[in-house]
Amino acid sequence: MGIVTKLEVQKRNKKRVNVYVDDVYAFSLSLDEAARLSRGQVLSDADIDTLMNLSAVGLAVDRALRFLTLRPRSVGEVKQNLARNGVAPLVVDAAIERLTQIGYLDDRVFASLWVEDRNRFKPTSPKALRYELKQKGVENAVIDAALADLDAGTAAYRAAESQLKKLRGSTQRAFRDRLTAYLLRRGFNHDLARRTIKRMIEDLEAETPEYFADEESDEFYDET
Repeated sequence: MGIVTKLEVQKRNKKRVNVYVDDVYAFSLSLDEAARLSRGQVLSDADIDTLMNLSAVGLAVDRALRFLTLRPRSVGEVKQNLARNGVAPLVVDAAIERLTQIGYLDDRVFASLWVEDRNRFKPTSPKALRYELKQKGVENAVIDAALADLDAGTAAYRAAESQLKKLRGSTQRAFRDRLTAYLLRRGFNHDLARRTIKRMIEDLEAETPEYFADEESDEFYDET
């Protein structure tokens, strides 16, 4: 049991209030939570335990929100970040629940944004995207939904297009070798890489015949 002897707005975070019980700092609360307290209020041991837990969850939510300002995060990423910073498992779960309720965490939105961003700036195979999302703790059903409209052939062609400026002036053999290696690193299988490069060469020869350096055409990747 104790008596609230002081309520003090934090200097560095005006949205939190330090609570002193029996003239000793006990915990901090948000402004709304602290508004329910008053100087001289008597708190039972159970009240203090409840408020300390509320404080811990609030601090975990604040930490998670700072983590989320850098970029969108999955639920798994936020859990790992809080755990690495010593937050107790039960507090982590409560913080995740609160963040989900207020709309800051949603793995469906996260997965869709991840796939959209990759497809726009760094086209990658569905297989590679699935692996990346799994590493972030996203469930299979959510990943399936995020990848449902992604066409591997289109992604491979767009990935190949991103390398055209670098490969201009190379021979067709060098073009094939370097672009094959690039597409394989992006998670596309060899057959799709082969077909994508064949189509790309045909398009370049039709639209930009001066793209390749003069050399006898290499038939290694031609269809039979």
